Amino acid sequence: MFFGKKDRLIGLDIGSRSIKASQISETKKGNTLDRFGIIDIAPGLIEDGAIKDAEQVSDTIRQLFRNYGIKGQNVALSVGGYAVIVKKIIVQSMPEEQLQDTISFEAEQYIPFDISDVNLDFQILGENESNPNQMNVLLVAAKKEMVNDYVNIAQLAGLNPCIIDVDAFALQNIYEFNYSPNEDENIALIEIGASKTSLNILKGSASVFMRDVSLGCGQINQKIASLIDCPLEEAEQIKFGDQPDKITAGDLSGIVSSVVSDWCTEIRRALDFFYSTYPDDQIIKIILSGGGGNIKEFRQLLSVETSAEVATINPFEVLHVDTNRFDVDFLKRIAPQASISLGLATRKVDDK
Repeated sequence: MFFGKKDRLIGLDIGSRSIKASQISETKKGNTLDRFGIIDIAPGLIEDGAIKDAEQVSDTIRQLFRNYGIKGQNVALSVGGYAVIVKKIIVQSMPEEQLQDTISFEAEQYIPFDISDVNLDFQILGENESNPNQMNVLLVAAKKEMVNDYVNIAQLAGLNPCIIDVDAFALQNIYEFNYSPNEDENIALIEIGASKTSLNILKGSASVFMRDVSLGCGQINQKIASLIDCPLEEAEQIKFGDQPDKITAGDLSGIVSSVVSDWCTEIRRALDFFYSTYPDDQIIKIILSGGGGNIKEFRQLLSVETSAEVATINPFEVLHVDTNRFDVDFLKRIAPQASISLGLATRKVDDK
């Protein structure tokens, strides 16, 4: 699966509250972590995936690369949210080249945007189970405006974007890279970011259901800021216990409990929809990533709500990590947030 120095990519995850960058290489010790860095960005620079200040975000990316000694220009990026549609569709069986010519026509009925405003991609999944003359296809559509904005950001930072992936697929990449999926089991990958939560249900290594909802860790910050009338940046510090004199332990616990309860309700609704579509399938395990993956109360409540085992991903699981170069405790804390950038770092220059 892996690759040499020349064609490897830097995984660059541009989130609404932080930017992460990862580099992986293959050495005599196996797949090795070369670089990993994270830097916060100011609230409001990126909202719902839309970039509000390209210059400031690109400056932050340059600073991230300088701070962590990340060399190279070829990067893999990813996009997500409501500007991205991922859907399994059924079409008449045909060669891939023919589908390439007709995918716009096939996709038009499934895409809620003008077809001329989106970039389309697809993957043929195989013969349809109920009709051998048809085939299942995974359709991906991303609004050109968002893709162009992210490409522009990377180029402003002096980088060369080689691949634009989807957040949920990058997460799936790093999950499969570290773990061995059982082809008969359903696993739910859930990324709880600052303002967006992505759900990707896998059967073995095939994605069978995907959904994004507008909720995330930023809700905790907003409730703290509202309660004690402080800026969001300060609320972020208070959330992590940096200023215990600003809020009581009881108030903070109440806010976290309220927010994670809402998360569980929304995730349960999405899973119920999945079960209505696939009544014979049972999700046996949920793997969390993103900032919300570290919240113990959320993991416990979600397990009760879904009757599934809930765990937090470790994207460094199979990587060789030089303990003389990396703070292992820091990597352990940051692991859930590092997942997408590491998933992107598994990509090669010539990947489809």
